[in-house]
Amino acid sequence: MKLEKVTDEARPGRRYDDACAAAHALDLVGERWALLVMRELMLGPKRFSDLRADLPGISANVLTQRLEGLEAVGVLVRRKLPPPAGTQVYALTPWGYESEPIFQALGRWAARSPLHDPTLPFSATSLFLSFRTMLDPARAGDLSARIGFRIGAETFLAHLRDGAIHVDRGPVDGADLVLTGPAPVIAAAVYGGQSFEALAGALGIDGDRALAERFVTLFPLPPKA
Repeated sequence: MKLEKVTDEARPGRRYDDACAAAHALDLVGERWALLVMRELMLGPKRFSDLRADLPGISANVLTQRLEGLEAVGVLVRRKLPPPAGTQVYALTPWGYESEPIFQALGRWAARSPLHDPTLPFSATSLFLSFRTMLDPARAGDLSARIGFRIGAETFLAHLRDGAIHVDRGPVDGADLVLTGPAPVIAAAVYGGQSFEALAGALGIDGDRALAERFVTLFPLPPKA
């Protein structure tokens, strides 16, 4: 049976013209910055200005292009928050959220690269997606805890239970432990092997100190290739 050729005027630009679904995925999200824009929306909607702040290397023009392109293919939507905010935000569609395993697989694979530079800028969303990717269920065991994070002007609450971690933006009230500091500093404690003493002044620890000491050991990195 001969398949009918499908044209798509909503996606101008370079195409692979390859029927492989992986090639089609690159048609959809393969432009530079597209995947990182999607990454930054994984924890919920953001304003244009928030996306620019969390992707310091992107220009306003390129960000506008990527947002329009991802909206055209159904990965994200624009919507306006109700009063009194009334702000326009960008949010992943349900199909867009289904891409998280792609980021997890890429993250695990690329973490083995000897060329990976962990000292480069690292957003809060990157940090929490890395937790969901790198958590070792065996190390977490039956640990159940609520861990808050204050990163800049934002707060997040992580729920650790049943060998998994779930993170939401929101208040840290009732957390067993609260870590305060920039995302790269928290990453240094979790992935860089930096002691809390070495990070004193840059990383605040409020609450269960023993939980903090255990928490930073739950995310082992894979060996380098």
